[in-house]
This record gives sequence, structure tokens and C-alpha cells, in this order.
Amino acid sequence: MRNPAGKAWVRTGLLALPLYAVLVGYATRVAQPDQVSDPENWAGFVSTTSYLVEHVLASVVGTALAILGTFALGAYLAGSRRSRSALWGMTLAVTGQVLFMVPGVVSTFVTPAIGSAYLAGNQAAITIEFSPVLMAALGLALLLALMGNLLLAAAIWGSHRFPRWVGLLWAAGTLTFYLFGAVLGLATTGASLPTQPIGAGLLLLAGTAIAWKARREPDAEPAETPEAASRVGQASRS
Repeated sequence: MRNPAGKAWVRTGLLALPLYAVLVGYATRVAQPDQVSDPENWAGFVSTTSYLVEHVLASVVGTALAILGTFALGAYLAGSRRSRSALWGMTLAVTGQVLFMVPGVVSTFVTPAIGSAYLAGNQAAITIEFSPVLMAALGLALLLALMGNLLLAAAIWGSHRFPRWVGLLWAAGTLTFYLFGAVLGLATTGASLPTQPIGAGLLLLAGTAIAWKARREPDAEPAETPEAASRVGQASRS
């Protein structure tokens, strides 16, 4: 990227990646009780003020940071050897994050109301069933986020702009957080698993390395010398 102002915006946007990882890692550090087998503890867990605050930070602020950071990463890698993978990965991952906002609003604002109603004596509240469209949106969001971030990991690996271990960390964090955390949690307990904060930690390391490497680059590329320009012109005419 030759535009210094554009580079500055991208470098700032890349800082959103580690910030997002911190928020989601903190929000998923404590496993949510099983709603079916332990409804009393589940209702008490989701009706606390800390639950609401953490989910606002992770599902609202965190999603915004993830979108901004992913756009910045795609723009940063757009001129690399893996630009196609980077742009496809950016598109899929951002679309997944947008879809996450649908179940995110439910878990942030609707779930605490259900928990409070249950604790107040309305035990039928916990039997409320949402539309299958909600689960379809969540499933599609997980699939797109998983595919998009794996493509971004491949772009990081092959871009030659970062050490290859950064791409490996991004891929490992993606698989641990989304596949072995969110997907496996939905299939078993219906909530987050300890693998999610582990995955967030891996993404934090990778995101920090990406932001740090980008900020170390000069604001502008060195100007081409007349001798170099002459050699390029001669080569193009030969």
C-alpha cells in the first residue's frame, strides 16, 4: 500500500484484532451451565449484571471490532501474493460476523429476561422455543466465519509479509474457537466450552503479531532513484 494515510488507517484497524480476541476470550472464560439439566443455575447465571455487560462487550462491541479488524487485514494483504485468498477470506469472515449479530442480540438481551422470569416463578419461560431460522443463521455464521478465517490464515501463511507461524496460530485459533469451541459446545452442552477462551488466546497472539508487524513498517515506500527508473525503462524496451 503506497498511500501513507491509507496505511495508517489499515494499521489502526489491525489493532481491533487483538482487542476483539481479548473481549471474546474474557466473555467465554466461564462455562455457562446447561439449560436443560441445570435450569436453576442457568437462570441465575444469565440473569446477572456481569453476564449482560460481558455479552454487550463481546457480542456488540466485539463484533464491530472483528469486522473492522477483518476489513483491515484483507486490505493489508490485498497486494500480497495471496490477495485472492485474503479478499475471499475477508468477505466470508465479515459476512459471518454480521450474521452473528442476530443470535448475539438474543443471547445478550432476551436470554437474561428469560432467566429472570424463571427465577421469579415463571418456569414456563425456560421452555420458550425460537424460530429455526435463528439456528440456521447461527449455523451459517459459524460456517462462514470458519471458512473465511481459514482462508485468511492461508493468506497470512503465503503472503511473505509475516512469519509463517503467525498463519499457523491464526488457523489453530480459528479451529479451536469456532469448531472445537462454539460448534462442539452447541452440539453438547448448548453453551461455550473451555476451548473457546483457548482459541481466543491463540487469536490474540496472532492478532498482536500482525498489528505489531504492520506498525513497524515505514509510512511510505522509498522513492525510486533515477538510475533504477532508467534500468526499468531499458528492460521494458528490450
